Amino acid sequence: MFFALSKVVWFFTSPTNLLMMLLIVCCLLLFTRFAKVARVLALGIAVVLFVVGVSPFSRFFIRTLENVYPDISANPGQVDGVIVLGGATSFARGQLRVGNAGSRLVAALELARAFPNAPVIFSGGSARLLIAEERTEAEGARIFFDLAGLAPGRVTYENQARNTFENAVFAKRLADPKPGERWLLVTSAFHMPRSVETFRRAGFEVVPYPVDFRSDNRFGDDFRPFSIAPEGLHLADIAVKEWVGLFVYWLRGYSRSPFPGG
Repeated sequence: MFFALSKVVWFFTSPTNLLMMLLIVCCLLLFTRFAKVARVLALGIAVVLFVVGVSPFSRFFIRTLENVYPDISANPGQVDGVIVLGGATSFARGQLRVGNAGSRLVAALELARAFPNAPVIFSGGSARLLIAEERTEAEGARIFFDLAGLAPGRVTYENQARNTFENAVFAKRLADPKPGERWLLVTSAFHMPRSVETFRRAGFEVVPYPVDFRSDNRFGDDFRPFSIAPEGLHLADIAVKEWVGLFVYWLRGYSRSPFPGG
């Protein structure tokens, strides 16, 4: 129930969708006695969409999430196991597609080769609501790792998880972590705060291994405007979704804190 409700609510409340729906309402009001107010509101919404879409605002917004945990890729330390979260693969016309979060798979591949004795668990089912994908993210990851030449059986695939909470529950069940073991959690940097809180709430102490950074954390790059507005709007949606997700997961008891790194 929570999974379905979260998908429906987010569709109507994501910033871009919400602003677009309000813009449609304003257009309809142009044919009523509220036309003057509608024109002002429509102009304001259009300006917000353009500014958020083109300006570097969303980079600074998402950077607050990405800076919570440091990049330890240069020195990961002791590694007893690796958990990799889905979100990078899908299928179209029978072909594998690797999206923006493909860094998760690349990092997993590097860690699997650098630490051959450490078990690797990939967790990802199908996050679609209305029409479930016939092939899960886990199957996509399996194809990717096979093509990369990783030995068969090197990765354990969990293909039922539909969200971060289920990732934590199912991955812990497979990993069965022992006291003192050091398991790395690989996911996108913006998704790491909610993931870490959820895993720890599930009783699985993990070490954050953030990848797929969307902000560079450098003055010059982060002040660079987006060439097309949809890029900035999409990044803003991602950041808002994670902040809202942190709060909702805390309310549901899935995490220990509504704040990143709390």
